[in-house]
Amino acid sequence: MIRPNLTASLHSSLIGRRYFLNRLGLASALFTVPGAFAEELLRTPPQTEGPFYPDHLPLDTDNDLTIVNDALTPAVGEITYVSGRILNPSGEPVRGALVEIWQCDAHGAYLHSHTGQAEQRDKNFQGFGRFITGSSGEYLFRTIKPVPYPGRTPHIHYKIKAKGKELLTTQCYIKGHPGNERDGIWRGIRDEKARESVTIDFAPLPGAKAGELAAHFDVVLGVTPEA
Repeated sequence: MIRPNLTASLHSSLIGRRYFLNRLGLASALFTVPGAFAEELLRTPPQTEGPFYPDHLPLDTDNDLTIVNDALTPAVGEITYVSGRILNPSGEPVRGALVEIWQCDAHGAYLHSHTGQAEQRDKNFQGFGRFITGSSGEYLFRTIKPVPYPGRTPHIHYKIKAKGKELLTTQCYIKGHPGNERDGIWRGIRDEKARESVTIDFAPLPGAKAGELAAHFDVVLGVTPEA
């Protein structure tokens, strides 16, 4: 459960943002820690990187995508805290993994020179963020709830790296969104349980006064980074 004092801190504009970025302890309040893992967890299925991995990274690549640098104007969209853990196939946390996410803004535009809706791109949305996991494999981003654009259901792209290697590229989706069934990439995951593992709830954040959402997405790698 989110502690009320931490949630209130997140709501206080720039000061709250710096508190959010600098306090990894906050992340632990968002995580549901399993009591025990099975010997082998269901691996997160790989997904296409797509054509819109940023071809020019922003100067600001932190884990708050809703504010660019120290701007006062936030991104358009439903603010969402996306958290989870990076785990190896045995369920052990992966420390020091670099988690990258990228997604389109509320108008369907990516941080890419060939994106659609370029003329409408939200300059206040970072579009890309990074986070290095701690000892329990946790990560945390503040972003917006993903939106659909022509040909795709809402999704967030993920890339996991460790020790200089790319370990997994995948995507996560909104549970219950009607566009999922029409999305060829989502439907391309033939195993039902694997498809369910990347289709997650975006639910109201308990105690939030501004309508923020929370989503939890654990990523299980197919290999151990040390291998």
